[in-house]
Order: sequence, then structure tokens, then C-alpha cells
Amino acid sequence: MLVTETDEIRPFHLDIPQAALDELAAKLAATRWPAPLPGDGWDTGVPTAWLRTLVEHWRTGYDWRAAERELNAIPQFTTVIDGQRIHFLHARSPEPGALPLILTHGWPGSVVEFLDLVGPLTDPRAHGGDAGDAFHVVIPSLPGFGFSGPVSDAGWDTNRIARAWAELMRRLGYARFGAQGGDVGAGVCAELGRVAPDRVVGVHVNGGPGPMPPVPLPDEERAALSALEQDRVARIEAFLQEEFGYIAVQSTRPQTLGYGLVDSPVGQLAWIMDKFREWTHPRHALPEEVVDRDRLLTNVMLYWLTGTAGSAAYVGYAQAEGWGPKENSGVPTAALVFAHDVGIRRYAERENTIVRWTDVDRGGHFAALEEPDLLLQDVREFFGSLR
Repeated sequence: MLVTETDEIRPFHLDIPQAALDELAAKLAATRWPAPLPGDGWDTGVPTAWLRTLVEHWRTGYDWRAAERELNAIPQFTTVIDGQRIHFLHARSPEPGALPLILTHGWPGSVVEFLDLVGPLTDPRAHGGDAGDAFHVVIPSLPGFGFSGPVSDAGWDTNRIARAWAELMRRLGYARFGAQGGDVGAGVCAELGRVAPDRVVGVHVNGGPGPMPPVPLPDEERAALSALEQDRVARIEAFLQEEFGYIAVQSTRPQTLGYGLVDSPVGQLAWIMDKFREWTHPRHALPEEVVDRDRLLTNVMLYWLTGTAGSAAYVGYAQAEGWGPKENSGVPTAALVFAHDVGIRRYAERENTIVRWTDVDRGGHFAALEEPDLLLQDVREFFGSLR
């Protein structure tokens, strides 16, 4: 039967069947472990000894039902936009003058990234803040990710996602709103400013809205950069040499990769933990030393329970739009650039109206998980002048 798309928004409640949790526990117990490579260190991938310990906690100590209750404490919904089911969290503020704000995650993240920010954003007075900083918060799962997955067709680039987000906010009755995100979410937020410049009051990103410098840079251009900017260019170049493999696989063979990740919870866990170790700050710290261990596992669970490793990779990388220059939307844009990040203002200004740029000497790629208080403060200050 052909399903006709409507504006209908349906309540969504997480209630994973116990059989699915039992299957996960059985798979974890039956893992076929590879022999450690020489040294068993992070330079060759996720160390076997470390992962065994995390898997044992996942199997015997982690409580999905507690995580499920935490997620269900925030109102959740689904709607169909452009033929795709979209899952989202929607928490309204008790403050009548609250500004709507849409938060967008990236890969390998999920809506779980923002859980600790919902309370302070929606009810600042209850969290030591000012009522004038209140937001109505909308947190969608990217198409193909988690409960917005899998994707039903191709072409979900950041522009199409931004158009879907603009429609989502229309359905929720928000004519005027702000946008915040990182990673893929940063690209979506910048595009949201382009597709709805008359509705988006401001764009706030962590890491930078793009574009990145066109490496390798000519010597003369490199010499004109500050020491901080030269360090970021060097780390971009190192990334392309040392870490680009996952993008090459996900952007060319996401389905082939998906077979292993959807069938093996340990494979899925390792694939994501590799990035949490590389992209959190400081880099040499173990992931659970930067982000709560159970929070890490809850994020992985949204990929595992929905079997969306392949579709998330497909949307995150295989559907990237052209690399040509983009139109500047004119929407006021702020960037909070943490120590791990590589955004450079002079390049970002080519396509964005940068009105606030803050370089920070700590924090990594997963801002809402690593430095929620700093992110919250910057978001409040930026949008405070735009309400």
C-alpha cells in the first residue's frame, strides 16, 4: 500500500523487546576474538585487552533499561518528511519567551550526545541560569541513523537534511529558530541557514562550519597563517595520511562494511570506540576517561539496536554534495573551536557570516559530551543577542 505523507507527528516510546537484549548478551558472550597484534596498542586500532574489559562491562554491568528510561523521560516523536521517517526529541521550555533551537549530531554520534543539555537549555532557572536564556529544544536523529533509519532512498546530503529540518520546525509551529551542531551536524546547520535564511536567527557550530583549507597549501599561504592555524593545517594533513581509511570505506562500500557491524556488536563497538579515542581530548586518554562509560555504550546501542551502521555511513559520507563554493546565507554564525578541532576562521568566512569565533585550549570533537558547560555557555551568549 502506498503511504501518503502527511504532517502527522506521532509520539514515540522506546521499549526494546527483551529478546533483543538477550540476543545481544549471547552475541557478546560468544565473541570470536582476534589475537592481539604486536604491542596491542592504539596505533593499530582498538587494543584487544582494553576492548575485552569494555565488552565484559557491556555484557554484565551496563543497564540498557536505565538508559531507556532516561531517553523516555524526554518527549520523543516520529514524523515522515520527504518520504523518510524522522525520529526526534522535543522538549518545550516552561519559559514563555523561549527560543526554539534545533540540535544536530554527527557520526558516530546520536541524540544521546545532547541528553545532559536538555535540562539546562529548556529550564535555565532550575540549573543556575537566567530565564531569558531558555530554549525549546528539538533533537532529531539524522536520516539513516538510529530510529530515523534506515534510509529509503539516496541523496540525503546536508542540503536535503536541512530542508527536512526546516519542514520539521514548521510542523512544530516554529517560524523562527536557532540551529546548533557539530561534525555532520555543523554542515546541516550551515545549510539550514541557506535554505531558510528568513527563519534561522543564528547558526552555532562546534568545530567550525567549513570549508576546510585546501591542503596542501602553497608555502606562501601557509606562511601567512598564525601558529595556531599552521598547527591545525598540519593536523588536517596528518588526518588525511593516518586516519582517512574509515571515510574511504564508508563513502565507497558502506553496505559491505555494514554486514560486519550489523552482525557483530563487538565489531560495532570497536568501530565507534576507535573514533572516540582519536577524537576526544586529550588524545592519549582512554575514551571512558573523557566520557562516561555507560554514555558511550548507550550511543553505541542506538546503532546496534536499529542495525543502522550501513545507512548511517551511507548518509554521513557516501552522499556528500559537491565540493564547490557555497553561497553565504548571511545568517549570523558562531564557531566554538575546541583543542581537537581544526576549523580556521579565514577559510570559514568565505562561505559564512562569522560574528563570533572562540578558540578553546581543551575539549574534543564531541563537545556536548566532553565540555557541556562550556558549550552551554557559548550557546547562551551567542543567541542572547539574537532573540
